[in-house]
Amino acid sequence: MKNRIVMMSIFMSTMMLAGCISEAIEDSVSDDDSGPEEYVWEDDGELVIVTYDVYGLTDEMLSEFENQTGYEINLMKLDDAGSVLSHLMQHKGVQIADLAIGLDNTYLQTAIDNQLLWEHFANISNIKSEALAPYNGPLAAPFDHGYMCLNYDTEMVDGENLTVPNSLWDLTNEEWNGKVAIPSPETSSPGRAFMTATVDYFANDEDNQTDWTDWWTAMSANDAIITTGWSEAYETHYTGGYGEYTEGYVGDAHMVVSYCHSPGVESWYNGNWTKSAALDLPRAAFHQVEYASAVEGGNLDAASAFIEYLLSEEVNTKMPTENFMYSVLNGTDLPEDGGYRYHSTVPTMAANVSANDIALNMESWLEDWNDAMVAA
Repeated sequence: MKNRIVMMSIFMSTMMLAGCISEAIEDSVSDDDSGPEEYVWEDDGELVIVTYDVYGLTDEMLSEFENQTGYEINLMKLDDAGSVLSHLMQHKGVQIADLAIGLDNTYLQTAIDNQLLWEHFANISNIKSEALAPYNGPLAAPFDHGYMCLNYDTEMVDGENLTVPNSLWDLTNEEWNGKVAIPSPETSSPGRAFMTATVDYFANDEDNQTDWTDWWTAMSANDAIITTGWSEAYETHYTGGYGEYTEGYVGDAHMVVSYCHSPGVESWYNGNWTKSAALDLPRAAFHQVEYASAVEGGNLDAASAFIEYLLSEEVNTKMPTENFMYSVLNGTDLPEDGGYRYHSTVPTMAANVSANDIALNMESWLEDWNDAMVAA
């Protein structure tokens, strides 16, 4: 799934960076009393990036940046976005990375509150308003986005074998026993995003007698398949995607948490054909935005240069085919080729949960989720 990115980036030259550094530092200090009193770093010619397996960070892309800037990239790949945050937390105050790529809007505010990030000075104009909605500030730059929701296998969920759900409660019925795969919110950013959506979904449904934790308890009792990550849920268990061609395929789930545009990706790869579809239930989808952030104490020159490179038109417009997410640039959309756009659902109404609410409540939500899962 690693395609080719053609890199002809627009980024700061060394002289431009040098001329902007002192002004950027002065502005950032005066505007944010919670940050460090002054930024001090060494431009050692190296860029250390801590991330997870982001498909868009191809060898060709990284090499092109090195060739054009002279920086040498050292890539630290961890398991997922949660691992990136944990790594930064564990090494706070120790210069172990310059740039973090992959924190999403369920993790970002925690990183900001713990002062793990520095204000970058990359030029990030021309960003879609929806990509800036969860966070619009100098501590993180959005580089891709998409909606998380339930996907289902249309060959099995056809009204005869299984019924298309009209609500999340339908998935607790006997016909769905053991047939829904969901990544754990404790170990997976897609799982965390979907759990967050359920908080909003059940806070706004017509049933005042139950809440979101009751649904999760019912799902646990109905043998929902809880996995450690998205790959296990989608590739190993889901029958509607490419997983049937991968090693270790089980194929026991006809519903899975994935992206609302995952069916579009399937169609794009299969010549305008897919048996997967997104389930569009109001407030049951979560708008996920992923960020690139300069790490506190790191090489701010290199981090800012890479952020600007990542957001250049030549690089970021290829996010749909290189990273399988929407570009954040104005005027962009998913490609029409291969039915990519046609088979990608934009939710009628996504969950409405602010980044601040997520940061304030996530720890207690995870505790409540765990209690709900063992209460079945």
